Amino acid sequence: MKLTAVQREILQALIDLHYTAKGAVQGKNIADKLGRHPGTIRNQMVALRALGLVEGVSGPRGGYHPTSDAFSALDMEELKEEVAVPIYHKGKKIADVTVVGIGFTSISDPKKCRATIHVKGTLKDLNIDDIIIVGPTPVQRLVIKGRVLGRDDINNMLVLNIMEMLGIPKLRIKEITTTKISTLNPDMTVRKAAETISRGHFRGAPVLNGKDIIGMVSTVDITTAVSKGKEDAMVSEIMSTDITKIDQGASLVDAIELTEKNNVSRLIVVNRKKELIGVATRTDILSRLSELSRHYFRE
Repeated sequence: MKLTAVQREILQALIDLHYTAKGAVQGKNIADKLGRHPGTIRNQMVALRALGLVEGVSGPRGGYHPTSDAFSALDMEELKEEVAVPIYHKGKKIADVTVVGIGFTSISDPKKCRATIHVKGTLKDLNIDDIIIVGPTPVQRLVIKGRVLGRDDINNMLVLNIMEMLGIPKLRIKEITTTKISTLNPDMTVRKAAETISRGHFRGAPVLNGKDIIGMVSTVDITTAVSKGKEDAMVSEIMSTDITKIDQGASLVDAIELTEKNNVSRLIVVNRKKELIGVATRTDILSRLSELSRHYFRE
């Protein structure tokens, strides 16, 4: 279907706003987004409705909806159950932006390996030469790091020079969990806890009250307590109760996201009954990824 540049721009804006608003989009909002006169939007919507690309919704909360054909007209896939594929810039996720398509060009030339990234949402916060990270994608768990070479605001596309690309393996966190660990009880003294952790050469240990996981004690906690002369204090006095648990069936990607979200270096791995299985550290995760990277990308 042949659309004018203005029609493509308006249709793309409608899809973007429909995605963020989760409902009908008013013409005024499209005009504000594009910096165009509301009358221009109304006139173009008449044409787009005639083409079957837009549906009108009447009433005070009315506006416009893109049809399935609208996605086809822009070479986009309409996902019935959409999974957000994020873009990160300077370590922060760009709000209200998700990737809906990735295409690769010049893959035979390692110096010109490029990708086109089609997104829903505004690209105004990204500029030429920005370094971004795309992904992970929901199925292949693909992550791409690249430098922005071009930005097409009408078609909502980025052109990237690919710097790194990795498919995160479909591993479960239980596959890298350390299960032979020492545990502490809340009535144990700091001195006894230090001996227990040192004997196992661990950097920390979960605190259990029966089968309930109630806290975590690290070597830093113990060192701090000893420096204050609290060798005979109870573990319950120095343990951290702000712990992060993860189900043993969770994926490696889930574990990575959880450590980043909660800014923690270790995860308490549990079964469906919330009982302790073991501990997985950030080092464990990165070591496994490094191992796989060497295996698949060695020269």
